[in-house]
Amino acid sequence: MTMKRSSHLFHLHLGLVFAILLGSGCARSDRDAGGKDGAAVASKSSRVVLQNKGSDTLVNVAQAWADAYRDVKPGVAVAVTGGGSGTGISALLNGTVDIANSSRAMKEREMEMARSKGIEPIEHVAGFDALAVYLHPGNPLAEMSIEQLKAIYGEGGSLERWSQLGVEVPGCSSDEIVRISRQNNSGTYAYFKKTVLGKQGEYKLGSRDMHGSKDVVELVAATPCAIGYSGLAYANDHIKMPCIKNGTEAACVAPSVETAIDRSYPIARPLFLYTSGQPTGALKEYLDWILSDVGQCLILKKGYAPVKPAADCA
Repeated sequence: MTMKRSSHLFHLHLGLVFAILLGSGCARSDRDAGGKDGAAVASKSSRVVLQNKGSDTLVNVAQAWADAYRDVKPGVAVAVTGGGSGTGISALLNGTVDIANSSRAMKEREMEMARSKGIEPIEHVAGFDALAVYLHPGNPLAEMSIEQLKAIYGEGGSLERWSQLGVEVPGCSSDEIVRISRQNNSGTYAYFKKTVLGKQGEYKLGSRDMHGSKDVVELVAATPCAIGYSGLAYANDHIKMPCIKNGTEAACVAPSVETAIDRSYPIARPLFLYTSGQPTGALKEYLDWILSDVGQCLILKKGYAPVKPAADCA
């Protein structure tokens, strides 16, 4: 082979490699173009897939929204996964989701990390929740205070036995207060810590930390000595929920949709959906639908308080 022919083949091969790389870049741009609408678009179809991840508190209503929206916009699919508020926020910062569900507000360090990556998280309040305290149905306590909860769950807290609260719990021969909590990537864990234990408060060691809200409720229902906390929507007939007082002179308020709406319940909280920047396109349409009467009726039916009065939800 002559030097001239070798040089010609080399340049031909180089040109083919460049063309392949250029083509790959265009394909990625096509997928990324969907991201301009805040959506992941399947590369071989016009179907839009919105990735939604995070709060275990919100996962059931998020799935209900996704299922109902399929009938509204057949060309848009919403993929919902849980994992906890912290997991959803981390995914948003890593650019792998369009919506991060969170039952707590983003922390300042999370906001700073986002901005360091060129991301401006936008907060959308989708509803409100009463973070209920759960007891075994045999427990005779009908009311509790924030101070008592802090003494049970907080580091250095003095309450370790039910008899210290003046009750004898049937089936709890040890008299021990068995604390059921959530793992530390949970927004419920973080909100309870901030609201009940205080900004500088820490959890007492020795609690049984559960992955999900449903797990908390099931364990409390099966354990006479137990106390737990979780979103109101996970309540069932196998547990009881005491009313909660915030201060010795305050009224004792039961957790409910109504007391979450008017914020009279001491551990009421907003529920957030976070996006990377202001939503546009398919993502904006979906969030607008969530805040419409239809979307707000769905959150009400799932046991949460709507962010605004919804129309007839019959």
